[in-house]
Amino acid sequence: MNYIKRDIEAFVLDTSKEYAGILITGPRQVGKTTMLRQLMDDSRHYVTLDDLDERRLAKEDPALFLSLHPVPVLIDEVQYAPELFSYIKIAIDNGAAPGAFWLAGSQSFRLMELAQESLAGRIAIFHLTALSQHEIYGSGENTPFTLELSKLQERAQRGAQTDAVGIYQRIWNGAMPGMASGKYTNREIFYRSYIQSYIERDVSDMVERIDKLGFLDFIRAVACRCGQQLNIHDIASDVGYSADTVKRWLGILENSDIIFYLRPYSNNLLKRTIKTPKLYFFDTGLVAYLTKYSSSEILLNGAINGAILENYTISEIRKSYINAGMDCLMYYYRDRDSKEIDVVIEADGKLHPLEIKKSTRPGTELASTFKVLDAASVPRGAGAILCLREGLSAVDRQNYIIPIWMI
Repeated sequence: MNYIKRDIEAFVLDTSKEYAGILITGPRQVGKTTMLRQLMDDSRHYVTLDDLDERRLAKEDPALFLSLHPVPVLIDEVQYAPELFSYIKIAIDNGAAPGAFWLAGSQSFRLMELAQESLAGRIAIFHLTALSQHEIYGSGENTPFTLELSKLQERAQRGAQTDAVGIYQRIWNGAMPGMASGKYTNREIFYRSYIQSYIERDVSDMVERIDKLGFLDFIRAVACRCGQQLNIHDIASDVGYSADTVKRWLGILENSDIIFYLRPYSNNLLKRTIKTPKLYFFDTGLVAYLTKYSSSEILLNGAINGAILENYTISEIRKSYINAGMDCLMYYYRDRDSKEIDVVIEADGKLHPLEIKKSTRPGTELASTFKVLDAASVPRGAGAILCLREGLSAVDRQNYIIPIWMI
């Protein structure tokens, strides 16, 4: 198995020199523990609360647990013992050295709640996602995706060029470290085990007496709708559960970093915009597995080929910001006149519109839709069409044509 270097590593190490504690959150099996164990030196103790004896001690006697595992320490699966957080707070307030506590765990929403309740201002929090295409295929330093021409030219040097077939192979393969590193070779078995483990452990921890088979049907129904506007009643109708149940289960998927939403862009000068969010998955390999596409070639020509390409592209843009330690104000635009822009990024006081197309030669007229943003109170900046062509090009000086492999 080859370790794949994570773009966020430098931020973690630098921050650990300033804060007494760091917390790494993220979904199951994205490499949180692997990365931290790769970064830690021999002086740091490691303990996982997957060990039931350690978990029991951490919950029943947190002070003794911390005495038995002195700093510097890496505590894994820390979400299983929320009782530890107030004791870690005391240790930090009593002068714990920078880097004393490294914490990692799944169930990001719960961990964020615990951190905000007990450790606000005392620890630095990082979010680790599935691998980005830059981490798997690229080289050099990661930077957030922007539309500055010089930055785009730099990206072209760092990325691994590929064609439409190659992009859909990346989409189908997914971005989980266990597969990308070569640790596992059978994709079907990997994703089947991943979903079973997720439902048995994470979902069952969050909801008592969950209908596990029903929840699996629900995830499949959601995967079929990646890249679409959220329609809770349609999903409820498909799986035979109430809209309230579907809403709660969507919250579980979002809180455990399986899905994320793109909110519609709106301001007081754009009164006819749609209010419903669009739904995406962090890992397109999981979508391809759940929707039963047995190869990338079939996926390339399948019914969801456009939606899953949009999902992949938006997820990669989002990862480029997360891995640079930055927030990204990213939306989509659609109004009641059916004018739509796939992505709108708000940065540096401007709106940057993006269209995503499954084409090697997208029509330049696509950029004309961007003008609807001129009515907004925020000025429009450079835009782009993201597509399957192999090289960087332009519609005009304001709008670029960018290959998806460059993100």
